[in-house]
Amino acid sequence: MSRMSPSHPLAHPRLYSLWQAPFRRQKLAPVFATGDVARARRVLDVACGPGLDARHFAHADYTGLDLDPGYVEHARARHPRARFLVADARSELLPHEPPFDFILANSFLHHVDDAGARRVLAQLARLVTDDGHVHVLDLVLPESPCIARALARADRGDHPRTLAAWRDLFTERFEPVLFEPYPVRLMGLPLWHMVYFKGRARREP
Repeated sequence: MSRMSPSHPLAHPRLYSLWQAPFRRQKLAPVFATGDVARARRVLDVACGPGLDARHFAHADYTGLDLDPGYVEHARARHPRARFLVADARSELLPHEPPFDFILANSFLHHVDDAGARRVLAQLARLVTDDGHVHVLDLVLPESPCIARALARADRGDHPRTLAAWRDLFTERFEPVLFEPYPVRLMGLPLWHMVYFKGRARREP
């Protein structure tokens, strides 16, 4: 995974926000259904982009991370009370920080190959509290031909995965609490297949 080319339309925070607007609430719906957002105290938003989800955590101590300095600059301007940092989630993250009870990775890991995704998840397992949870929302590659499969193949992220592959990846580091496939629709038509994973970090006995 590398930073998006500045010439790509979605590299511009406002255009990215407009593109995401019709789908944002649908994508986050499984997380809201748990009630965990309202209970969150210390939040880490990994690959936060231009900070679109930060407003849901105004009550919490929120930190957003993204590789793109332009996205981070935009997020800081829109949410001055939150903290946003330029960081590569595949590298060592926040080594001197206290842990977080709520960690969100929204539509990020399909941009990262398996080795990189394992590094990210290892970081998140280290950073989550014993009683906290990691919440991952990501793009599924359906195994049968359909619109959703074609859209997943056409996505900017090169690594959409089947449900089985996502489950295997998540459960290497986390005890599953929820593993829920769901569609993202436009005018009632399911266009993208997604999966929501909520998990607790596995700890050595």
